[in-house]
Amino acid sequence: MKLRTSALAMTALLGATAMAAAECADPIKVGVLHSLSGTMAISETTLKDTMELLIENQNAAGGLLDCEIEAVVVDPASDWPLFAEKARELLTVSEVDVIFGSWTSVSRKSALPVLEELNGLMFYPVQYEGEESSKNVFYTGAAPNQQAIPATDYFLEELGVEKFALLGTDYVYPRTTNNILEAYLQDNGIAAEDIFVNYTPFGHSDWATIVADVVALGADGKQVGVISTINGDANIGFYKELAAAGISADDIPVVAFSVGEEELSGLDTSDLVGHLAAWNYFQSAESDLNEEWVTAWKAKMGEERVTNDPMEAHFIGFNMWVNAVTEAGTTDVDAVREAMYGQEFPNLTGGTAVMLPNHHLAKPVLIGEITADGQFDIISQTAEVPGDAWTDYLPESAILKSDWQELGCGMYNTETETCVQLTSNY
Repeated sequence: MKLRTSALAMTALLGATAMAAAECADPIKVGVLHSLSGTMAISETTLKDTMELLIENQNAAGGLLDCEIEAVVVDPASDWPLFAEKARELLTVSEVDVIFGSWTSVSRKSALPVLEELNGLMFYPVQYEGEESSKNVFYTGAAPNQQAIPATDYFLEELGVEKFALLGTDYVYPRTTNNILEAYLQDNGIAAEDIFVNYTPFGHSDWATIVADVVALGADGKQVGVISTINGDANIGFYKELAAAGISADDIPVVAFSVGEEELSGLDTSDLVGHLAAWNYFQSAESDLNEEWVTAWKAKMGEERVTNDPMEAHFIGFNMWVNAVTEAGTTDVDAVREAMYGQEFPNLTGGTAVMLPNHHLAKPVLIGEITADGQFDIISQTAEVPGDAWTDYLPESAILKSDWQELGCGMYNTETETCVQLTSNY
């Protein structure tokens, strides 16, 4: 394993001044592919700011390979096909060395064919549905076994939830995640008729009927729980409707997979106290490194700005990429990919993230309760859980394995011992 908490990164994080990077004929270019307008701007703008701060810090600490790093920021504007166009622009016009970007799975899948065609490299920082492993993407957010499954276990084992409402935005991440969860719940004795599934468009605002349906689910007195894969600003209306209906976390607990500190910063959270979120990081995590990061973030962005899980994923991914480039001595994608395997970097919760041959991280799973100040009280935390590209709970996926380091395949059939395919058109 390659544990390297680089002195460069740590010096910059602490705000110390280091030697300036040497002048290069061409800077090392980092593409930033995040929506700065549209429905996903509420979540993605912070990730653009995170990348700019990380790059600024790295430059202050000496740059990379004695070169300045330049952020090349584009706005795909929450327009999913535009992610492909902007990815192509970054790789062919701006000639970036790496891309950090996307939030929704539909935006990531839009960019994937371009990345694979041009052999670009992207770090994807958000929890997602799994069922994918691209040679050209490192997935630094959670796979289902690092978020959705542990959160469901918490509902079953700790809260005694007997009926489940699976509410999601209508696109691939919620639909695939809920397919996995339906199978998992039924494997754990929950009847199909006790699982209510509903999807709404991006930006959905009228939640009265759906909330009423969730309440009706518990008319027989059984405990109902909501598992939310609602994305973007639709969350604001959903939580407001819960409060308007007088529903507390004691009545019907909600565990969200796409609501963090940034989303809560735009809400009156007084009526949301006790509802839950499952992530791999919360701002309230107690570690020296997290304290340093939060202090540096607020010093740069303002005291009111919060940190969140996808930000930590970019923090880990960027520093691993810096160390892999340093080890490889080049930004060449193939060389950097090989250097990424086994990279370790401290996560902000006190443990160590490890990059696996399936392009996923090993990270801890945290469950937090919303507090009145819009933060989370961490009520459960696991040791590092290895991310699984292919779920064990769907028969067609349980036989698949991803191993780009030894097998050179992201979709390897363990029964036939053959590589099904190398590109991500699944």
